[in-house]
Amino acid sequence: MKLEPWALPLEKGELLLCLYGCRVQLKLMLNFFTVTVPLLAMVTTSGTLPFSNYKMQGPPPPVDDKPFSIIKEFEPSNNLKTATKEVAPQKTKEKRLICKGCNTYESRALKFLQNKGIKDKNALATIMGNIRQESTFIPNICEGGARTSYEGCRSGGYGLIQWTDSSRYNGLGRHANRIGANPSALETQLDYMINEDDWKLIENQMKTPGRTINDYMRLARKWIRWGHHGARTDYAYDYSRKLVFSES
Repeated sequence: MKLEPWALPLEKGELLLCLYGCRVQLKLMLNFFTVTVPLLAMVTTSGTLPFSNYKMQGPPPPVDDKPFSIIKEFEPSNNLKTATKEVAPQKTKEKRLICKGCNTYESRALKFLQNKGIKDKNALATIMGNIRQESTFIPNICEGGARTSYEGCRSGGYGLIQWTDSSRYNGLGRHANRIGANPSALETQLDYMINEDDWKLIENQMKTPGRTINDYMRLARKWIRWGHHGARTDYAYDYSRKLVFSES
C-alpha cells in the first residue's frame, strides 16, 4: 500500500529539525506570558497603566464643559449685514388744482403752470383764459385759424399766445432748437412762454396769491400785449369755477 507523504517515517535529520521548531515556538509562548501576565495583574489591582505617570509638556488642553454637538453654532459677525425691511416714509398728499370738464391740452397746461410755482386759482384761471382767447389751446394754430407747422405760418401770430412780433416768433424757434424740441409742441411753447422776458416782468406778481382775476388780468396785458380784449376775462371766470382741489 502506498503511503501519503506526511505518513512516511522521518529521517534522522528531519526529526531533529522538527523538534527544534517546537522548542522555538514554546520559547516564544513562555516569553509572551512572562510579559503579559504581570501587566494584566497590575491593571487589575491598580486600575492604571504602567505609563500613566507620564507627564505631557506644556499646559493641559482646555476642557469644554458644553455638551458635544456635531452641529456648528455660528455667532453673528460684524461683517455680516442683517437683512432689514426698509419702510418707505409716508408721502404727504399735496392738494393740487384740477380742471373739471377741461380737455387734455388744458389739463396739461394747468399741471405745467402749477409745477412752475403758480398756485393761486385766480392767477391760473387768468393765464388759461388768455391762452383760450388767443389760440383755444391749439399750439400749431396760425393767426386766422390754419393748423400748420412752425415754419408754415408766414404771417400773423403763431402758437398758444399768438407770438406775432418777429423777435418773439423767432425766439420760439431758437428756444426749441436750444432744448432740442418741436416748436409746434404744447410743452415746448409753455416752456418758452415762461422764459420770455415779457413773462419775467410779471412772474413774481403772478405767483403772489390773494389777488382778484381783474388784478391778474391787468398784469397779463403787459405780458401778452393784446390789441383786442375779447372774452378773455369771461373765460378766466369760467376756469375759476372749473378749478377744484384734489389730493395727489
